[in-house]
Amino acid sequence: MGRTTSRHSSLDCLPRWATPRNLERPSLGPEVAAIARQLGHELMPWQRLVADVGLELDPVTGLPAYREVVVTVPRQSGKTTLVLGWELQRVLRWAQAQRCAYTAQTGWDARRKLIDDQAPMIMASPVRVAVERVFRGAANEAITFKNGSRIDVLATSESAGHGRTIDLGIIDEAFADADDRREQALLPAMATRAAAQILVVSTAGTEASIYLNRKVQAGRAASAAGEQTGIAYFEWSASEDQDIDDPGTWWSCMPALGHTITEEVVRHARATMSEGDFRRSWLNQQTTSDERVIPVAVWDRVCDPLVKPEGRFVFAVDVTPDRSAASIAVADTDGRCEVVDHRPGVSWTVDRLRELALKWDAPIVLDGYGPAGSLMDALDGGGVRVERLLTRQVANACGVFYDAVSDRKIQIRRSELLDAAIAAARRRSAGDAWAWARSDTSVDISPLMAVTLAYDRALSAANARSNEVWVAWD
Repeated sequence: MGRTTSRHSSLDCLPRWATPRNLERPSLGPEVAAIARQLGHELMPWQRLVADVGLELDPVTGLPAYREVVVTVPRQSGKTTLVLGWELQRVLRWAQAQRCAYTAQTGWDARRKLIDDQAPMIMASPVRVAVERVFRGAANEAITFKNGSRIDVLATSESAGHGRTIDLGIIDEAFADADDRREQALLPAMATRAAAQILVVSTAGTEASIYLNRKVQAGRAASAAGEQTGIAYFEWSASEDQDIDDPGTWWSCMPALGHTITEEVVRHARATMSEGDFRRSWLNQQTTSDERVIPVAVWDRVCDPLVKPEGRFVFAVDVTPDRSAASIAVADTDGRCEVVDHRPGVSWTVDRLRELALKWDAPIVLDGYGPAGSLMDALDGGGVRVERLLTRQVANACGVFYDAVSDRKIQIRRSELLDAAIAAARRRSAGDAWAWARSDTSVDISPLMAVTLAYDRALSAANARSNEVWVAWD
């Protein structure tokens, strides 16, 4: 990828903390670099440093000098290439058959990373001749090699490693862990393997990232003390006093900048992400977990008290978890939205929705597996069209809405209800996507959820529309 014109260069990007290279020790790092080259990737300087130091060998015993290697870098830095090269060096270049266990924040994430990301890279490279089989079945995901070695997906439970022997354990995306369960699954299975290593790789998290934060503290202390056994630690991050809008800050802490990402990419991320998300993802800074999902400035750009939906409409309804209130929103096929009604309780919603749907010949959408799902039977029939969304469809709608706000493709009629909801909104995991979280019942996010669903379905209708009859909303 071509790099942006800048007075800075990748030479500006030095780790804030790093275990130094001991040149008296041989290293297997060059083998990782050679394997990465076979995969079609030249290791970046930061990757080469980590591999060269992390795979130093004790000149007397021939064993790895560091049993644990901890690496924390910004997102999009090339962690996958480094991890895969490390795994392949272990399974292909050691004298005896080796077992590698790959873990991520969930078993599903680990499966997707190994099978959907790593396996295709291997099978598209000369390394494929060493592969015996790629197992894709649920709970049996693995890549086996003709020499008897294998890379397995390991679940995130503390007992996942029972009965196994592991030579290399990978803890990817450690920021997601509030406890030691992944490490406790790996360590007993590595106890009898003198040459075993554990590789912890992650971007910074929040104060809830208890496991990673402890690793960071221990790693920084070891690096500051100049320790060269036990743990090797590497961290690329910006300091708290650096200006997050200054490209100089970016070049100082993003080791892939100028190699695989550009200033333009980072600048777009800064403009569209919340400050907390940008600090975590791109500056690799730990933040608090109460950051707004959508920053005030971004939200203000799409809100106007004069916005007035018109044309073809879609209505959506949402209910709070404790059923203390409900909201109805409308969206048109040109991306204009507003909250139509919000009242205490739920009993009023059916009559109001029927009135709106029949008057405007418009469909109604709701989260079929959320609190509003109970309204489905009462609404269905009588000329009213109701669409019950699946969980994955709700998650998709949340992503569509988020992108529309970020890209200024939506117009929202300003209201205090929506302002309060977006300020308090948090995300919850929904498979490999996310949706608005309803877990905090002290905050009513039903206006936000209703607008989200209405906008998504109206956008779908706009994409499929042909000849339309336009009317005005009043």
